[in-house]
Amino acid sequence: MTLTLRPLHPIFAAEASGVDLTRPLAPAEVAAVNAAMDEHAVLVFRNQPMEQAQQVAMATQFGPLNPGLKQIGRTAERLKEAALIDISNLDAEGRPLPRDSKKIVSGLANQLWHSDSSFQAPAVSYSMLSAVVLPSWGGETEFVDLRAAWDALPARLQRQVEGLEAEHFALHSRMTLLGDTDYTPEQLAALPAVVWPLVRTHPGSGRKLLFCGIHARRVLGMGTAEGKMLLMDLLEHATQPQFRYRHEWQVGDLVMWDNRATLHRGRRYDLNEPRELRRTTCDQVPAERARHAA
Repeated sequence: MTLTLRPLHPIFAAEASGVDLTRPLAPAEVAAVNAAMDEHAVLVFRNQPMEQAQQVAMATQFGPLNPGLKQIGRTAERLKEAALIDISNLDAEGRPLPRDSKKIVSGLANQLWHSDSSFQAPAVSYSMLSAVVLPSWGGETEFVDLRAAWDALPARLQRQVEGLEAEHFALHSRMTLLGDTDYTPEQLAALPAVVWPLVRTHPGSGRKLLFCGIHARRVLGMGTAEGKMLLMDLLEHATQPQFRYRHEWQVGDLVMWDNRATLHRGRRYDLNEPRELRRTTCDQVPAERARHAA
């Protein structure tokens, strides 16, 4: 079958059909998905329920898998596939965890605007999130288009930020904003800060984008207060409603997004109700890294 796309928003995001992600994809299908991602940055695949191993196999067709914060081993694993990232409020028996558990407190940071693993180098590319169990209300995921945010940035501000770099730290939002400071020295050392340009060029589309987000904690060469205010202003600009697509989940949805072109955040839901989504995130492949050095 042929990949078919239906726009979900005037500037980005599309519903994709005609491809069965639960089976191995042909090279032409992988290429078609990559091309659609370059254009739309977010793809929604409906009715694609997956076993854990199926999701891992699907994701590896788009690049090596990245563990993200799993590498610091702060919470016990509950999924059989080690490559999957558990986006849930559940314990090993599938029951909602207490609100003050480490997993719940850490997971609240997902409600802040971020790009997955922007605190790592080399960069990651796609994330894929599969909906398994959903609460009765809330829990949506919102995305914003960082390419459109750059295009709409006033020329004066474009000139100011082009050439500037920001330091991204994995635990900045959790420790500084949410007061989640229960990390060992070894865990902190495992995730050193990295530096990315505030303005990047996407390797597939060639479009410039405004690379901000909650992991960015300071602007190099700028005073602390001025740099933080600039980062706050840029994030406020990038997350305006006109750049935003809100996804309302259905069980069996698989949503794929490009972390190099978007920010996302989860929305509040009743923590007393079970919610389970499973994420895979791909490293940027070497050929893309060379094109994405800017």
